[in-house]
Amino acid sequence: MKRQIIVDSCVDFNEKVYERLSGILRIPFKISIGGEEIVDNNVDTSVLLSKMKADIGKISTSCPSPYDFYEKFKKDAVNFVVTISSKLSGSYQSAVTAKQMLEDEGCKNQVYVLDSKTASAGQSLIVLKLSGLLEQGLSNEQIVDKVNEYSSGLETLFLPNSTENLERNGRISGWKASVSKALKIIPILGANGNGEIVMKSRAIGEKQAETKLINIIASTAKDIEKSTLAITFVDIKEKAEKMRETIRNSIPFKDIKIFRAGGLSTVYADRGGLVFAY
Repeated sequence: MKRQIIVDSCVDFNEKVYERLSGILRIPFKISIGGEEIVDNNVDTSVLLSKMKADIGKISTSCPSPYDFYEKFKKDAVNFVVTISSKLSGSYQSAVTAKQMLEDEGCKNQVYVLDSKTASAGQSLIVLKLSGLLEQGLSNEQIVDKVNEYSSGLETLFLPNSTENLERNGRISGWKASVSKALKIIPILGANGNGEIVMKSRAIGEKQAETKLINIIASTAKDIEKSTLAITFVDIKEKAEKMRETIRNSIPFKDIKIFRAGGLSTVYADRGGLVFAY
């Protein structure tokens, strides 16, 4: 039976990496800014950033509905769904509900919903892992087990350019954002292994933040010479390329891939923000 991959729009973009994966279906989030609803379907992030900057109110996001997933399921195929961490969004639960809707019609064992327990660059690496496993002649259950094993070992770090959007979206408190801005403190955030985002470290200024982040990567990465590092950038690709070269000079990853942020990652990381996964 044919197999297909379905993802939500927290997966980022790299045309060369995904060139052979043209069959991947993306289910978009929706982003609300100043009363305008933007569908995160290959959205122009430069336009999105301008709208974010122009509006001082809260920016909200909404995950795909169960029906959004259901209408993309193919009844003559096995559908593998990779979602953003269930601790960060309702996307996973929507996909699970859509799976039940299909099973109620008698289509059993045709949908496998995978909670990435990460986001952005981490979720993108999981999609690449899944696509490789689909080419190895494994059973569906073996594929799910291997993807879950891979995702449980992933580390994700988040270096936002500012804390403003995190505050506007309720991810951090207003007083913390004010103190960070006044003291030029840059938070280094990361997944805690359970799909939640926590503070990993703090730095004063961009240079110290980059040094601390690289030290965290060096101390937590496993099987480095067999592993791939993913870097997602928001709007400033040169910043990601510079970090790639800096990391290459000190940490011997097998490969380092750069991804362009979609709309959802852009909302939280802001212009100049970076996300790392390995």
